[in-house]
Amino acid sequence: MTEDKGKLIHNIYYMLAYAFQELRQNNYAEIEGETFDNIYDLFAEILARGISYQLKQGLHREYVAKNESMHTIKGKIDINGTIANRVRNIRQVVCDYDELSENNVYNQILLTTSTILIRHSDVKKETKAKLKQVMLFFQNVESIDLHTIRWNSLRFDRNNRNYRMLIYLCYFIVCEWLMTTEEGDFKMREFSDDNMCRLFEKFVLEYYKKHYPELKPCAEQIGWNVVNETTDVSILPIMQTDVLLSLGQRTLIIDTKYYSKIMQQQYGKESLRNSHLYQIRTYVNEYDRDHLHNVDGMLLYAKTQVDDITDAQISHRDGFTLYIRTLDLNSDFDEIRKRLDSFICCDTIEFQNSQHC
Repeated sequence: MTEDKGKLIHNIYYMLAYAFQELRQNNYAEIEGETFDNIYDLFAEILARGISYQLKQGLHREYVAKNESMHTIKGKIDINGTIANRVRNIRQVVCDYDELSENNVYNQILLTTSTILIRHSDVKKETKAKLKQVMLFFQNVESIDLHTIRWNSLRFDRNNRNYRMLIYLCYFIVCEWLMTTEEGDFKMREFSDDNMCRLFEKFVLEYYKKHYPELKPCAEQIGWNVVNETTDVSILPIMQTDVLLSLGQRTLIIDTKYYSKIMQQQYGKESLRNSHLYQIRTYVNEYDRDHLHNVDGMLLYAKTQVDDITDAQISHRDGFTLYIRTLDLNSDFDEIRKRLDSFICCDTIEFQNSQHC
């Protein structure tokens, strides 16, 4: 998918900017005009600028539990530890206490992710130098094994909300890419389709949220249209939409797809993947609970250089339509924007009443 690699990388910055609104702030503004030949160099630049900005605000500190031997009492006395000291003839009291520290999981994630990028061969020397410079302020922070992080348990409040985008970016960088070698060092795999799929999905949703709020864009879970009293709902899979748009009585469900090859070979013929069609059709059928025929679906593929697929639609006798669309991430971002606008500003999909159309 990277025929024009530099252009794709630049578009990834724009996609990140929609996914994380903080990237539109002044401290990131210059990145838009820079050229990046490698995705990791882009990530390293964003991280360096973000951490530099955070240092001006002050690193996040939180209370960390400590257990130490000392000559004076601090916090609560650890009876068992103190007795053990007495047995060893150590005349110190063991105390449990909380200390406000920079050595917390948020800063540990920033330090470890930055260290990985500094070691990465595809990050430019100038960018590595920026990361090394900001890392000088992390002397009181320890590295962390990124495999052990419970990302879902991380919480953001008014004290650390500036960390949200940086931590999400670190998650995006390391998730499914890091492997521990026999020596215990980290290695980074190639930029994966799985991570691009998540970014592509979030970008499309956030684009419509920003430019078409009247369509109430959301990623809604669809409940199964079943009789709960006689159905074991617990065994049914969760139906999570990527993008759901609504205007008046009309609803469009968009399922984004990022694959190196869109079409499949079946009986000597190229066709769309069965699972994709079954999935979007199920979403439409289950969402249209009253069979009003006012719900349509769209499979939105990131365009590849392998498949030559044109726009298509499948009109079902049940009264709904499935649209097949592609988005060329290697094109100029203005073209990407026009393309996304065209999906909803046309008579076919019947969102023409939108104030932007």
